[in-house]
Amino acid sequence: MALQTRVKLTKLDAPKVHGLDHDTLIRIYRTMFLSRRLDDREIQLKRQNKIYFQISSAGHEAVCAAMGLFLRPGVDWIYPYYRDRALCLMLGMTPLEMLLAAVGAKDDPSSGGRQMPSHWGQPKLNIVSKSSCTGTQFVQAVGAAEATLYYEGRSKALAQAKRAPLGEYVNHEHDEIVYVSGGDGATSEGEFWESLNVACAKKLPLLYLVEDNGYAISVPIEVQTAGGSISKLVRGFPGLHVAECDGTDPIESYSVCKEAVAYCRERRGPALIHAHVTRPYSHSLSDDEKLYKSPEEREEEARRDPISKFALFLVREGILDQKQIETLEAEIDNEVRDAADQALAAEEPSIDSIRVNVFSPDIDPTSASFEAEPQLRGAPKTMVEMVALTLSDEMARDERITVFGEDVADASREDNLKHVKGKGGVFKATAGLQRKYGHDRVFNTPLAEASIVGRAVGMATRGLKPVAEIQFFDYIWPAMMQIRDELCVMRWRSNGAFKAPVVLRVAIGGYLTGGGVYHSQSGESIFTHCPGLRVVMPSTALDVAGLLRTAIRCDDPVMFLEHKHLYRQPYNRSENPGSDFTIPFGKARMVKEGADLSIITYGAVVHRAEVAAAQLEREGISVEIIDLRSLSPYDWEAIAATVRKTHRVIVAYEDMLSWGYGAEIAARIADELFEDLDAPVRRVAAVDTFCAYQPKLEDVILPQTTHIAAAVKQLLEY
Repeated sequence: MALQTRVKLTKLDAPKVHGLDHDTLIRIYRTMFLSRRLDDREIQLKRQNKIYFQISSAGHEAVCAAMGLFLRPGVDWIYPYYRDRALCLMLGMTPLEMLLAAVGAKDDPSSGGRQMPSHWGQPKLNIVSKSSCTGTQFVQAVGAAEATLYYEGRSKALAQAKRAPLGEYVNHEHDEIVYVSGGDGATSEGEFWESLNVACAKKLPLLYLVEDNGYAISVPIEVQTAGGSISKLVRGFPGLHVAECDGTDPIESYSVCKEAVAYCRERRGPALIHAHVTRPYSHSLSDDEKLYKSPEEREEEARRDPISKFALFLVREGILDQKQIETLEAEIDNEVRDAADQALAAEEPSIDSIRVNVFSPDIDPTSASFEAEPQLRGAPKTMVEMVALTLSDEMARDERITVFGEDVADASREDNLKHVKGKGGVFKATAGLQRKYGHDRVFNTPLAEASIVGRAVGMATRGLKPVAEIQFFDYIWPAMMQIRDELCVMRWRSNGAFKAPVVLRVAIGGYLTGGGVYHSQSGESIFTHCPGLRVVMPSTALDVAGLLRTAIRCDDPVMFLEHKHLYRQPYNRSENPGSDFTIPFGKARMVKEGADLSIITYGAVVHRAEVAAAQLEREGISVEIIDLRSLSPYDWEAIAATVRKTHRVIVAYEDMLSWGYGAEIAARIADELFEDLDAPVRRVAAVDTFCAYQPKLEDVILPQTTHIAAAVKQLLEY
């Protein structure tokens, strides 16, 4: 149980003051004590049921305050974690702003009442919105640091980013750095190690602060970390400056932070500080440390408390006397009390605000402004050729666009390009782009899906327009945390202060006659279930051009699903529709008009529905086919119109029958159009199993033309 803070002077071997004047030392102490007092007031308010959650920064104040002296608000980019209260105070956040978050007020600058307190975010200070996820911030900080280096050589990209929505918060200074912090527990996450790998490989100006209080909730350091020391484990990373310090000592912390920050500003590479701190309070008010910490441990932590240690230091050095310290503490108490009173009286968010900032309020990709007629010219191109063509057009128009993923470059070793044709993706969807636009705009990444998406989030937060590729949908799952909890949520959780308009290209689907379990998966419904994410799946080369261009030009994250089976089919080719051809999201394509029954479908099933309809036509059955092509949002008006026209409907899709995407369409038709139906809504989809390697098994598992034709006849007999 947390106790109210009062300075009790204890014995201390006073370190030397390394060039710090009295005003700076007092500022450090004031920030540390203010941070602790805010924790104490939040604890009090939580016990009074006036706030709803509390997690403290107690024990972490010294190293955070020291670090705050070197980071420049509004210049350096800050990816803090929830115990960085003293750092955020030092950078310019106010007690009132922090307590507005605690009460969930409308004017909470971090989230507008959408996130728990201590989830810092402040665009004017470059403090990037923090989620509750541990470790996800590390790869995002890598992306932000990559943006720092990118802008150094791309002034046009910076100017374009400043003109885009939220461009007022886009900035770049020649010696800026990116700061990212986490607890010792977060270093067990894979993203931490993925981030170090990239940061060192690219010599990024990225500063890590690992605040090691010995516990990840109740799990001690020796269980979390092999050998009990993260700094020992990372010393083998090339070019990584590693330092260790007593994070409860602001003087020692100051010296270590100064050296690490300078290392990053001089562009010598990344740096990592391992700061040993304490956690005198429980993990949060939902935790009770007495259940797993011995009395001796807690007593030892109390002896290392940074507040009492530094107060004694100031007295011994003659900087403040006891009365002056008490006066300073009283001033801080009054400041916190006044801020709490203001926060408790603050306006709450309106109920109507819950849907605000799910998507961009500035650019609507479903609007008529994205309607354009194709200006067809040239020889017909396949879907995969149209991907490369559209990307090339957009990269010429917008220098903010970067293209990256596994194998997407022509050749990472550029000297080889004199002698080889180049890769350009396993499906050749990005062939030639590196040769044309350079290795800083088109590049390969390590085989690490979480860091691909996380880096894209960091770049997009800085104003770039990353087009990242996940090579196979089957391997997207390591990135699920980054997609669902970071990419989709960034705008909403920050109440519109930050955004992440990433385009995530993903090869998806089966019908490969040999793709097997791990190269044939569908599962689009998992991502249409994510608010804030646009999901599209074109079935023709023309739709690839229009929808991909819309995806890049809109201001929301988009998952662009490219069906592998359709990449090189002759029946869906198209001439080049022109560099300004766009298609609005949420607008279906009428594939074929009919009178007897409607098929609502998308992806590779569209062509199978067309073949079935042609066969049925010879038997006198007229089938209408709608290609949704945009899955989130989808075209409900087109669905309603076709159901009211034919009164019978089949929803055909490649994913498994149960809990698949078609279930939502079928349910809504039954819910809202029941009186227009002459028969039940029928679904045609894959068997509830996995896609097999043996082609005969695949034919049975995935929906085929024969399945669709049989379903049509059965439904017409109802």
